[in-house]
Amino acid sequence: MHYASYKTILSPTNNMNLFRGCTHGCIYCDSRSQCYQLNHTFEDIEVKENALEILESQLARKRKPCMITTGAMTDPYIQLEERLQITRQSLELIEKYGFGVSIQTKSSRILRDLDLLKRINQQTKTVVQMTLTTYDEALCKKLEPYVSTTYERFETLKVFQENGIPTVVWLSPILPFINDTEENLAGILDYCLKAGVKGIMCFGFSMTLREGNREYFYQKLDQHFPGMKQKYQQAFGNQYICNSPNHTRLMKQFIEFCQKHQIMWRTEEVFAYLKKFEQTEQQLSLF
Repeated sequence: MHYASYKTILSPTNNMNLFRGCTHGCIYCDSRSQCYQLNHTFEDIEVKENALEILESQLARKRKPCMITTGAMTDPYIQLEERLQITRQSLELIEKYGFGVSIQTKSSRILRDLDLLKRINQQTKTVVQMTLTTYDEALCKKLEPYVSTTYERFETLKVFQENGIPTVVWLSPILPFINDTEENLAGILDYCLKAGVKGIMCFGFSMTLREGNREYFYQKLDQHFPGMKQKYQQAFGNQYICNSPNHTRLMKQFIEFCQKHQIMWRTEEVFAYLKKFEQTEQQLSLF
């Protein structure tokens, strides 16, 4: 890890990234793409210097509270967070200033902060977003090797359900020829139903590849799925979006399931829910 100076922590849309880079090792990660201009090794985590002081200053200056979201570029619960506890201290500031939070992760480490997330949810709103891609545990460990397995994430979602904290699942990416099956989708959707998720974010059954992440992805295909790289090159060439040949069938299965069980699935509806700030009567009495 290394430190770097930044002037802001919150983006103009109230998005919060505390780190740059990741150590979860997901073979498909778009954040490796050169367009994001990381000038360091991806696994050499860049920690934003004085992040907590900058964040507090930004929160204190806001005229009214809103939802603070974490970005998909870097998981706020990477392994380094166990030692640094920057994410936890950021949540303490969010609670202190009366903001809501929508936090996205693939890690069961988020359970460490259950107490804080419950308190925020009691005064405003907490939404836990969890990425699920692969029902099969052995395949999951190949695609997402250094993070909680899908079953562990499902168990984490159930804990938040039991504590009254709403959850949203990101169903992405789905890798053509690898996890783009009806069986995989059915397993993930069953987890979503049992965990009582509020919504499922699905941008289609596909993945993205561009300079930077394509090379890493192909290297891992050669390691874990011999011959698969050539299949991708033949099917997609240098395309950015690589759609599953099963896209239409899987989308029909997905929409019918969500409609049957009254789970939000339209992306604009889920995004609107994530961004909507809600206050309890207790907090309203403070203003």
